Amino acid sequence: MEKGHDRGKSNGDLELKIMKHCQIKAEEQSSPVSCQSFCGKLSIKSCECGTADSACCVEELEKRRTRSLNAPSPIQQFGPCGRIMKNSAMVMTIQDPASQRLTWYKPPLTVLVIKKVRDAAVLQPFIQLVKWLIQEKHMVVFVESSVLEEPLLKGHGAFLSIRDKLMSFKEGKDDLTDKIDFIACLGGDGTLLYASSLFQQSVPPVMAFHLGSLGFLTPFEFDNFQDQVTNVLEGHAALTLRSRLRCIIIRRDKEIKDANENNGMKSRRPNSTNLLVLNEVVIDRGPSPYLSNIDLFLDGRHITSVQGDGLIVSTPTGSTAYAVAAGASMIHPSVPAIMVTPICPHSLSFRPIVVPAGVELKISVSPDSRNTAWVSFDGRNRQELCHGDSLRVTTSIYPVPSICSQDQIADWFDSLAECLHWNVRKKQKHLDDYSSYTSSHSSSNDTLDSIDRVDNLDT
Repeated sequence: MEKGHDRGKSNGDLELKIMKHCQIKAEEQSSPVSCQSFCGKLSIKSCECGTADSACCVEELEKRRTRSLNAPSPIQQFGPCGRIMKNSAMVMTIQDPASQRLTWYKPPLTVLVIKKVRDAAVLQPFIQLVKWLIQEKHMVVFVESSVLEEPLLKGHGAFLSIRDKLMSFKEGKDDLTDKIDFIACLGGDGTLLYASSLFQQSVPPVMAFHLGSLGFLTPFEFDNFQDQVTNVLEGHAALTLRSRLRCIIIRRDKEIKDANENNGMKSRRPNSTNLLVLNEVVIDRGPSPYLSNIDLFLDGRHITSVQGDGLIVSTPTGSTAYAVAAGASMIHPSVPAIMVTPICPHSLSFRPIVVPAGVELKISVSPDSRNTAWVSFDGRNRQELCHGDSLRVTTSIYPVPSICSQDQIADWFDSLAECLHWNVRKKQKHLDDYSSYTSSHSSSNDTLDSIDRVDNLDT
């Protein structure tokens, strides 16, 4: 009987494992799938309900689905008559972040290695990684041309042996689109921001090693980098899709230029700026002593006017950067949202807000503002925003696929604890057990009766 019971238990455990396997596969697909479509090789003919087909099995899997970073997709019918109007132009499809894992449909051949500049401590890891990628993995390695001219590297014997095998590029001149399969960053968070700026459309998967100062976005330690990189190249890694903001500056001078071109005249400023940012776009008062006076619109509707030092529009990734220093909340990078945070607002009630990722924000200098504003994108490309100019911000369709060291949840909370010391304080002391307190005092005869007798004698 015991053997039969064990056999039944093992079969039950196998079925649970298969059901879990089906559940994972079902979550990876955008449409319902059957158990048999994934479990045919496991010789299971029927699902748990005893049927040979899969319709009820899919329903059961949906009921069992409990772990998700996003809430389940709500049902779109309300009562017998009401439902959400279908409009494909307004639908944003978001994959469950728990199922976001890296896969290569062909082996990666080219890798871009970005190192922290002016840091001697990064030189040795940089040489080790590049040499290993070339000699062991037989990959084509790209580096920035300025790296090849660094004095410390030019005099390093180990680097000279591989220097001629490296491919170089210049920022702003060479287009890396469709040339890079994989990115490795050596340094701090700035290296990841720089990698993002190099790719204004699709970004290759990024593996960031912590060799900088803070390292909130760099989850990998360089020790044992060979095994870690090998796992990634074999497709054994989770991904965090870090959303970016599409920022477009529309100049009032464009209208003037269009008119002047007809008259044979040239405009004094460029037409527009179109950039993707990973952290935030910051609008501030620049060198002016006056308050910023900035109008904020959301999908064409005027929301408020910002009077203060400026405004931060950030991604969830950027919520732990400048925004958190200005009093904003910290948002997990998988949450589809845009955060709007005022900088030192001259108002006690102006708190940071979070808006849906699909909206478009328009920011412009108020017509009655005493001064212009200045805008910067991830701390770079700083330029003036004059009266009549407008900045339009929305979520880009090109995220940064950041490779996780563990998974999407563990990496983020580890960074909160290690880099920002989130919720770190001394533990409150516990109270002594009352029974031990009374027993220890009774043994010393310090009871209430004895204390009363002593008081009576004193009187």
